[in-house]
Amino acid sequence: MRASIVIRTLNEGRYLGQLLEGIRRQRLDGLEVETVVIDSGSTDGTLQIAQEHGCVITHIRREDFSFGRSLNMGCEAASGDIFVFVSGHCVPCDDHWLRQLCEPIVGGAAEYTYGRQVGGPESRFSECRIFEKYYPTASHIPQSGFFSNNANSALAREAWAAHRFDEDLTGLEDMELAKRISQAGGRIGYVAEAAVYHFHHETWPQVKRRFEREAIALQRIMPQIHVSPLDLVRYVTSSILHDLRHARRAGRSAALAGEIARYRIAQYLGSYTGNHQHRKLSRAEKDIYFYPTNRRNPHETIEIQGRRPAADEGQQREGARQELPRVLR
Repeated sequence: MRASIVIRTLNEGRYLGQLLEGIRRQRLDGLEVETVVIDSGSTDGTLQIAQEHGCVITHIRREDFSFGRSLNMGCEAASGDIFVFVSGHCVPCDDHWLRQLCEPIVGGAAEYTYGRQVGGPESRFSECRIFEKYYPTASHIPQSGFFSNNANSALAREAWAAHRFDEDLTGLEDMELAKRISQAGGRIGYVAEAAVYHFHHETWPQVKRRFEREAIALQRIMPQIHVSPLDLVRYVTSSILHDLRHARRAGRSAALAGEIARYRIAQYLGSYTGNHQHRKLSRAEKDIYFYPTNRRNPHETIEIQGRRPAADEGQQREGARQELPRVLR
């Protein structure tokens, strides 16, 4: 059995070396592995790091980029029976990550799996809270809903060939694919033991845009969801209060109050704005959502992987047990 690890990159030099070293140290138990990088214009040394680690490197033009299209191109360049998707700013928590993530697919228990995500010492408190909520310590194989997250996931090649990723969405391409796989009788599994550290270093406008583009995608996936101004106020207020309560228990409420408020306001303002946009993105809008806004700093990029939780890479996905989507919570 062969696993192809597919990594979307745009200026991921900060953590890519740690990720590739983490992949190299995995205990494979007979699983063959290759790593494919699909790059959309890095200028920070990302490609040199990938070359030094022996990755297969392919490219997608800036004007052709979408999350789904880049993954489809990465899969086309890969030779594995299983595709493993991981964010370029994620790092495996241990040397069993890859085997645990692929095991349900190898054993026939699921066609699409995703693993746990946790924050690091520098992660924002509210984002860690989202990780805790949507990536619990107990596995669900299979799960009952179609939540998934490509910041840390695996997909059977046959399932990808039958469905492929939607190439028009502004985000949540993983959840949209999981929905179609589920509707066709396939199974989605959450593997808590397959954990990664997920690092974000975003400005507040970038946090807002991440949630905004995912809310635009969510309108395609779940058009019944609507966020009113009253919802916006309620979600911001309740999330800030809950975060402050947990911070107080940790003895950190005073130091974190400002950060918590700014994160939750950016999150839900972005979700509200995206929920009310129903148009195809122009080239200029795509640049805002997918590419750096400050070209002097190659690390200030709009997240390509994830929500998704998004806390990635997706705070706006349907819960693993068919919970209310994140955009509404």
